[in-house]
Amino acid sequence: MRRSRERILTTHAGSLPRPADLLEMVQALADGRPYDRDAYARRVKAAVSEIVGRQIELGVDVIDDGEMGKPSFVTYVTERLSGFEPSANAAELLPWSGSKEYVAFPEFYAATAAQSANARARRFACTGPIAYRGQAQVRADIENLKAALAGGGAEEAFIPAISPSNVEGRQENSYYKTDEEYLFAIADAMREEYTAIVDAGLLVQIDDPRLVTYYIMDPRSTVDECRRWAEVRVEALNHALRGLPRDRVRFHTCYGINMGPRVHDMELKDVVDIMLKVRAGAYSFEAANPRHEHEWRVWEGVKLPEGALLIPGVITQSTILVEHPELVAERIVKFAKVVGRENVIAGSDCGFATFAGSTEIHPSVVWAKLKALSEGARIATRQLWGRA
Repeated sequence: MRRSRERILTTHAGSLPRPADLLEMVQALADGRPYDRDAYARRVKAAVSEIVGRQIELGVDVIDDGEMGKPSFVTYVTERLSGFEPSANAAELLPWSGSKEYVAFPEFYAATAAQSANARARRFACTGPIAYRGQAQVRADIENLKAALAGGGAEEAFIPAISPSNVEGRQENSYYKTDEEYLFAIADAMREEYTAIVDAGLLVQIDDPRLVTYYIMDPRSTVDECRRWAEVRVEALNHALRGLPRDRVRFHTCYGINMGPRVHDMELKDVVDIMLKVRAGAYSFEAANPRHEHEWRVWEGVKLPEGALLIPGVITQSTILVEHPELVAERIVKFAKVVGRENVIAGSDCGFATFAGSTEIHPSVVWAKLKALSEGARIATRQLWGRA
């Protein structure tokens, strides 16, 4: 995994806006409607090439495929894992319904939740034994990204893959006897995807927003209960990652595209020690939005695993305001002074289009934010190394 040895490197959390024509195909796939598979495959390949070029043009160093071929960062797995079928309870849940936030701000969330692409996504349930069957899809992800990288310009590349606990949380279990049996069955299956990505010479990024959002979703949950829950989920993830080199694994957690009050977000200080138990070489987390920006100080009292990097969010999906590059640089420098400049890669708080059709942030704003990220990194480089 590349480090910021000579300058501050930049990256982001994974999902980026899809082109309008591809979005129509992706939504047909997500809805279970007929679509032209050959045309879809061609368009995904072209879109990956386009989004790789866009990231390089904007000055992003460690890039991905933008998740062009996925309906969302989490629901894509129902095509890659056997044992799932559409749920009878398909349309009942709106994002954040029943959560601590919804209870505190019911009028706000009732007015905004139905607009989310997440609310329109089909729900699935586990009704049989789980096994990985997504070999062709992950191979296509790898081949498309490698083809797009052939022109050069990127420092490194990664492919996001969902964590076992997020598969568990999104799809109800109607087959396995216990939650833990279900969780570890998912982990065994997802291991095949993680391994394929690493074996292809790419970084795998484990997307695990549920590590920190589990707390907010249950109004009765306590920090201690959530910590016990998280310990088991990290154990399952490490089971899936066993044998893979730590320095080929990035771990990402966040609070999702929740453009709301967020006064009930779990605090970093209450989960950071558990997060660092994940067998990863880099840890990506929210650090730019107003609810969490102060938490950079948590790292003053935390010892990183040997060789580990931090990927703090220095731009955020929680507002459409485009960060000033000077502010981005200030955020980067704070982390660099705490953990060392070579141990920081500047990132984003969360993905900018975690569900295909997300409308919270217009694509033009996303590109402006990524530009501010790279400009801020250049300013931070001058301050930390005394040169451009």
